[in-house]
Amino acid sequence: MEDVSQDINDVWSYLTTSYHPSSRLLSLSESRGLQVTDLAFARLLDQVNPVRHLREEFHYPSIKDLDVNDCDSDAKCIYLCGNSLGLQPKETRSLVNEELEKWERKGVVAHVQAKTRPWISIESTVKDEMAKIVGAEPVEVSVMNSLSVNLHVGMVAFYRPTQERYKVLMESKAFPSDHYAVQSQIRMHGFDAECGVITVEPRENEETLRTEDIVAAIEKHGESVALVLFSGVQYYTGQFFDIETITEAAHLKGCNVGFDLAHAVGNVPLKLHEWGVDFACWCSYKYLNAGPGGIGGFFVHKNHALDFGIPRMEGWWGHDLETRFKMSNERQLLPGANGFCCSNPPVLQMVSFLASLNVFNKTTMEELRATSIILTGYLELLLQHYFLKGQVDINHPSLEVITPSDVKQRGAQLSLRFSVPVCEVHNELTQKGVVVDMREPNALRVAPAPSYNSFEDVHMFVMLLQESFQKILKQDAQ
Repeated sequence: MEDVSQDINDVWSYLTTSYHPSSRLLSLSESRGLQVTDLAFARLLDQVNPVRHLREEFHYPSIKDLDVNDCDSDAKCIYLCGNSLGLQPKETRSLVNEELEKWERKGVVAHVQAKTRPWISIESTVKDEMAKIVGAEPVEVSVMNSLSVNLHVGMVAFYRPTQERYKVLMESKAFPSDHYAVQSQIRMHGFDAECGVITVEPRENEETLRTEDIVAAIEKHGESVALVLFSGVQYYTGQFFDIETITEAAHLKGCNVGFDLAHAVGNVPLKLHEWGVDFACWCSYKYLNAGPGGIGGFFVHKNHALDFGIPRMEGWWGHDLETRFKMSNERQLLPGANGFCCSNPPVLQMVSFLASLNVFNKTTMEELRATSIILTGYLELLLQHYFLKGQVDINHPSLEVITPSDVKQRGAQLSLRFSVPVCEVHNELTQKGVVVDMREPNALRVAPAPSYNSFEDVHMFVMLLQESFQKILKQDAQ
């Protein structure tokens, strides 16, 4: 074991300068005379975590608020579901109320005459920070619509099929909405939806895709592919795809390339401009904490910023603000992503989003990513300790982590598969005040979000998971 007896201020640096968090965590625990399973060790990690203060920026539900049983405990639940819906920032209510007050006191005048955030330019309050999070220039980003709508916006522009090149290459297990959108676009262009989709499958007995297999599929089918469309982070397995490599391979074969970043944005560092992605879209209600049904985001690379010949669904909000209200019907599109806007943005959703971006502005994606790697590494280490694969009996519960063990291929989510029905595990955890996501057919998705989850949350989750598993196994043995 390495000597990690240094001052506590150096501990975090020690943990985050390696892509092997498990070994570093074990060395640290030994140097401190603790077991990795000790609650005191989790609290030590929370003490040295540089973004621990961000948790105070969020409302954290209590167990009694979940209404899952008769418990009236004021204790906080264990919320590990930021991959489905992020927690509410404390500033959200005040910002929304400010806009409601403007509406109450000013009516339509608030569009242009407001001391703060006039509605006519409300998008400017979120645009720059959003661009930073996805690694883009401001001209390349617009905050608009919802995820699936923006997916269609991107495909209208970048899915340009011909008789020889009309297919879309995507992963076989992409989120269903992506499949529906792709198939509908293919049909709208007069092609057969079944023949028009090429899917990439994991190898036999494997859960995730290998980058070399994705590239090989692009190489094999590229001449017939109009668009390569992938997820950034796979919703079910939590795999973080190599966006840069996929983009480069697609472009070498003459394909346009787009990404659905629903589970990647706010979760992993992105460099969309540098990687040369043609377009991308995302939602804001998961790791971006903008609230249920929150407004979506859209990226179009600067290379296309002034190409006004790109097909698009046009509306007046994509036109120059200086001439927009002259009602001349003259086409004067804005450059970049804003030129793909159709309608004016919903103000209440915008300021709800702003509340979360104000939290992001207090840190960096690199800092959040470092914490995320240690959080998932700690979670994985505890799971390995308590749930070794092997004989399944009362004393040996079993689970499998289907998310890649390589931290460079995963974000803040570990997907777990159990030796007992996942619905039983989920039900037991819910009764204990744990919020995680069960996903068909048989996965439990556990997502410690670095902006508000603690190492103590992770420790408590594993202890409660152990209790739940033991209860299920005993019931099955009776």
